[in-house]
Amino acid sequence: MKILRKLSEKVEPSFKDGPLKLFYPIYEMMDTLLFNTDKENDTAPFIRDSIDLKRVMTIVIFALLPAFFLGLFNIGYQQALAFGLERGLLANLWFGLKVMLPIVIVSYATGAVWEVLFAIVRKHEVDEGFLVTGLLIPMIVPPTIPLWQVVVATSFGMIIAKMVFGGTGMNIFNPALTTRAFLFFAYPGKISGDSVWSLAPDGFTGATPLAVTASVTGGNATALLDGVTQFDYSWSNMFIGLIPGSISETSALAIFIGAILLIITKIGSWRIMVGGVLGLLGTALLTNLLSGASTNTMLTLPPHYHLVMGGFMFGITFMATDPVTAAHTNTGRWIYGIMIGVITVVVRSLNPAYPEGTMLAILLMNAFAPLIDYFVVQANIKKRVARYAQ
Repeated sequence: MKILRKLSEKVEPSFKDGPLKLFYPIYEMMDTLLFNTDKENDTAPFIRDSIDLKRVMTIVIFALLPAFFLGLFNIGYQQALAFGLERGLLANLWFGLKVMLPIVIVSYATGAVWEVLFAIVRKHEVDEGFLVTGLLIPMIVPPTIPLWQVVVATSFGMIIAKMVFGGTGMNIFNPALTTRAFLFFAYPGKISGDSVWSLAPDGFTGATPLAVTASVTGGNATALLDGVTQFDYSWSNMFIGLIPGSISETSALAIFIGAILLIITKIGSWRIMVGGVLGLLGTALLTNLLSGASTNTMLTLPPHYHLVMGGFMFGITFMATDPVTAAHTNTGRWIYGIMIGVITVVVRSLNPAYPEGTMLAILLMNAFAPLIDYFVVQANIKKRVARYAQ
């Protein structure tokens, strides 16, 4: 490392003030990736100890790994199930890696191009935010997503949700979720529906658990799930995650492991996570009480099933806790998280055409997060004024 440090210091003048200064953002990116920096943050997220933003992003990536590897295994497992094959752990992981690795490469390559291009044009450092965003995008899409759509959607998410606002720390909406929203509305046939998990011969496709319950009126949600013979939609299996869905969103168990790491390292807000779960469970319980007055099957879905179906656990853990787009006050984080849980169930239950509400819930609350913090701060100011008025 000392040799690399000396080499970096030797070539720095060429990039900083010399003939290669146009490419200084690339040099700075590599230098700070390899070595610590004493530079202070100018914008959120603000780091309060000796590690910098790149190290924070690295910890988030480590937190994503359990869900990432479970997603790899699940791709292989679902394909083996479709063909009636007996395949071991490593063989399923290898099959999943061959499917997912191109998506990861394309996602990172596309994001890197835009990051470096904007850094060179604007003459600032390369933002570190895409270290996580580039991995999140492949994890929240189905395994059969066309690579060209990944390029188009990632470009949209990077430019519209991030770069037009000024880059990392300035964006209002989560770039990865914006990418997924673009895919959902621009290419709905490739991001949702039965065909997105057609990893087997023609004719073997299957609806996700949310799609099963949303497709029938006047039924009982748990009975419908128990009646599915193609997949095991028991609560325990959905908790483990061996079901169709976006690549890394299916396993609540793997996501929970990542959530513990984020909470221990204080990178992810436990208030947002707990608030989201409470909002989801409370609203789902209310819909259960109202189910007798409606033929909407989604209203009968038990609260604990909402936790393990769709992308809620992944979203509330890795998307909602984004330190840039989330609320920043402690009280605001509670409100922000609870509202995400509430809106998720409302969208799922009242809009059968779109049974997954997590994405829209988080994006909507991204827009309201600054307003929530504003009112929380104003309320605190009024309390302090009243306290010291005498």
